[in-house]
Amino acid sequence: MAARPIFIPVTDGKVYVKTQFVTFKWFAGMSAAQKKKSVASLHEASLQSVGVNSVLEISSKSEESLGIALSAFNLKLNHPQTGNPLPLECAFQGSKVFEEGGPYTDLFNMSPREAKRDPRLQSSGRLVAFRFDGEDWPLEPQTGFYDWLYINALIRQPQLAERLLDYSAFTDIEFNPDKSINCQAYSAALYVSLSLRGLLRRAATDKKAFLAVLDQVLVSNARQDDSAQGSLF
Repeated sequence: MAARPIFIPVTDGKVYVKTQFVTFKWFAGMSAAQKKKSVASLHEASLQSVGVNSVLEISSKSEESLGIALSAFNLKLNHPQTGNPLPLECAFQGSKVFEEGGPYTDLFNMSPREAKRDPRLQSSGRLVAFRFDGEDWPLEPQTGFYDWLYINALIRQPQLAERLLDYSAFTDIEFNPDKSINCQAYSAALYVSLSLRGLLRRAATDKKAFLAVLDQVLVSNARQDDSAQGSLF
């Protein structure tokens, strides 16, 4: 058995996204087939324990083409220098600023897998900020910069983004909150919440507006508890 979060957009009240941990049968193994079995098990358990029956897995292991397209390895946004599309994962990793180096913008031109595994990301000291398109982002709120990238990438692909509104919750079978903070499934849920609340246009204006919108409503208690575990970017 394992426990993983599902992320549920909230349309009013004091949270944008509710994080609900669900216990389900885990299928061990690294193959895509095993991961897909785990996804199916998680979604079935979500229906039984939480009552959520329209869940989209956002990862390369999704059974839905939409979920695969919305993976950070596949979702793209404009390159800050060339204007050409680059994978969100490359944009995120290539924007990291460390005590002893970075941002390593050459990661923009690598494959997402290569960018994520670049050894400099582990050997350059403590993460201190993000820098993208000439603008610096702080580490707080912890998922702010990643969410900004994800939401702006979605806005530029409305044919994908609009389909998110058909789902009531999101998962990422690869996401382990004990090891990571940022999660594409959470960012997707945040997009849906902002859209349904009529806040999306304002939030997407610029960094200041986005952070101000996030500041209006408390992030879910579950994510606040996760953040207490430390910076796991």
